[in-house]
Amino acid sequence: MKDYYKIGEISEMYDMSRDSLMYYEKIGIIKPTRDDNGYRLYSVSDIWRLNLIKELKNLGFSFKMIKEYLENRDLNSTNKLLQNGITLLDDQILKLLKQKENMRKRMESIENTANNSSLNSVELSYLKRRKGLILNGQIKRDADFDLLIQKLQKDHNNKFGILGNNNVGSVFKVDSLRNGITTDFESVFCLLKDNAKDYNIVFEEGYYVTLTYSGDYVNNKVHIKNMFDFIEENKLIITGNPMEIYKIDIHETENKDEFITEIQIPIKC
Repeated sequence: MKDYYKIGEISEMYDMSRDSLMYYEKIGIIKPTRDDNGYRLYSVSDIWRLNLIKELKNLGFSFKMIKEYLENRDLNSTNKLLQNGITLLDDQILKLLKQKENMRKRMESIENTANNSSLNSVELSYLKRRKGLILNGQIKRDADFDLLIQKLQKDHNNKFGILGNNNVGSVFKVDSLRNGITTDFESVFCLLKDNAKDYNIVFEEGYYVTLTYSGDYVNNKVHIKNMFDFIEENKLIITGNPMEIYKIDIHETENKDEFITEIQIPIKC
């Protein structure tokens, strides 16, 4: 066994990059000597430190914690380090369980929407008060919507996701709708849970004329006309901007036939 090893040998021995070894030196957890030509030489005393660093790193400890431990190492500090490790793992397990539950709910949302939506039927529905996040902006194409939704997420620290979220939508421009233009929107939004504290809009409870349809968004023109006809025939009064909620869209499927969209028009009976 040699007394010293070059950086290339250590890199191969520990399956570590040279950059990693140089970083360890930079933060002071390994201190190789230099030969006459300035090349790094790792001694046998560095070997046990590297063994320990590699193991602690694999256990999830930060470099700060590793350095503190290497500088003050006894049975008490070892027990304390391992207890901290258990706490870190408990936190990670809790985070993973939350992520698992989040994915399960998204799956349920997609399955319920795909299997339980009543399609192409104009209905008069009473909807509860809903909190949401909204962002105004001109939307004439799908890319405009996607960019605004991304900005809305960023502005609110990613408080909502996209995949499997059936509460994301757009608000129509009323004037454009009255002129038969059904591809002109003025804002994007995401509906939130009832107990949400960070919100900037409330959709008040009340009656809405609603319709859920499947397929390409170009289909909304026919459905909106049917909804307006229903409103006129029943002498209802529109009290706010109509909106579309994208129950299943491009984020869940590239097959437009599988898209499911709900149109809601607030009215007064």
